[in-house]
Amino acid sequence: AMFRSFYPRGRSTNEVIERLGLQSKRDAAYIKLSGGQKQRVALACALVGAPDLLFLDEPTTGLDPAARRQIWELIQEFRDGGGTVLLTTHAMDEAAILCDRVGIVDQGRVVDVGTPAALIASLEAEQILRMGWAPAPDEAMVAALAALPGVRGASKQGDDVVLRVSDIGAALTAALSAIANAGATLLYLSTHEPTLEDVFLARTGRALREP
Repeated sequence: AMFRSFYPRGRSTNEVIERLGLQSKRDAAYIKLSGGQKQRVALACALVGAPDLLFLDEPTTGLDPAARRQIWELIQEFRDGGGTVLLTTHAMDEAAILCDRVGIVDQGRVVDVGTPAALIASLEAEQILRMGWAPAPDEAMVAALAALPGVRGASKQGDDVVLRVSDIGAALTAALSAIANAGATLLYLSTHEPTLEDVFLARTGRALREP
């Protein structure tokens, strides 16, 4: 109610409380709310004034999957109603679903900007191949893998090697042969379609939240 009073127009406090699923906590002290409930109160305070521009800093941190989906729906409603959202998040699936344009920031620098689809397409990869073997690969081995047929790029993440591949058949066959020729033992292997998280790794050379 206090935040609503700051604006000449806005939404009803009852409407916002109900929309964010906070009816049962209407009379609760803020300090006694869970982390997820506090996140929802923060969003309620932002929405109650019916702003044109909404700044959100990791709005779904600490929320369970159902509450997270509810927050996504609210953000999409706000955007579809003509509002503009500036959102910071470490959840790449969240950015892919909610954002029309994504800026990848690494240590205070914007390293790439584009639509989620364009950023993923820029990897020029049909699949992402993640492997681990013993002994752990060195940088020379990673560079050798990057030059294999069907491989668009390679990077090291911890003890794993991540390959961006345009031809999974050729890349996998060549990579397994290279590992065997190096006298290493393959420990695990997985593949998936490229995501915004793979874009972040390719642009920064490190995983999300890695110092």
